[in-house]
Amino acid sequence: MPLEIWIAFALASTALLTIPGPTVMLVVSYALRHGRASGWATVPGVSLGDLTAMTVSLAGAGAVLAASAQLFTVLKLCGAAYLIWLGVKLWRAVPESLEMAPVRGGSGAFRPMFWNAYVVTALNPKSIVFFIAFVPQFVSVQAPLVPQFAILIATFVGLAAINTVVWVLLVGEMRRRIGRPGVLRWMNRTGAGFLIGAGLLTAFARRSA
Repeated sequence: MPLEIWIAFALASTALLTIPGPTVMLVVSYALRHGRASGWATVPGVSLGDLTAMTVSLAGAGAVLAASAQLFTVLKLCGAAYLIWLGVKLWRAVPESLEMAPVRGGSGAFRPMFWNAYVVTALNPKSIVFFIAFVPQFVSVQAPLVPQFAILIATFVGLAAINTVVWVLLVGEMRRRIGRPGVLRWMNRTGAGFLIGAGLLTAFARRSA
């Protein structure tokens, strides 16, 4: 793959990843509640989710979703309902338990965060359709496709992981400096609002978007 093509793809992917979406909102909500330690769960969850979405897209599922309005709508509404459910659950969380979550929860506290980050990232139908339309623009039909796909997937997943780390560190540092229960309750519900808002946006998003 020519270096200039790879650089163009990396820049375009970085621009895409900087736009907050459902995944970023989920990461922010967990960082608000659990601090920087949430990154141990959300970073691999998001990375594996993007890897799954891109692999499935390039295998042809994106073309199926693009052609089937019914299937796209079903997946979109399921994803929206899942985000809203996570938001309601976070809204009802007890603020006093926030500071204990990263330390006393152990590996069991991170497992749900990992799977939620994975599901929200991997099962976003708009991402699958986007990948199938976006990635081929940087592929040469004259060269073997599999090595090119491998490079592009590795690049995007790596950038997605870095983007997640940045969000976790920024939000986690902000949370660390503010420890009062009343403020934590406000931050908790702000994160919940992000998730519920993302769910509503996903539910009412146009299929062509």
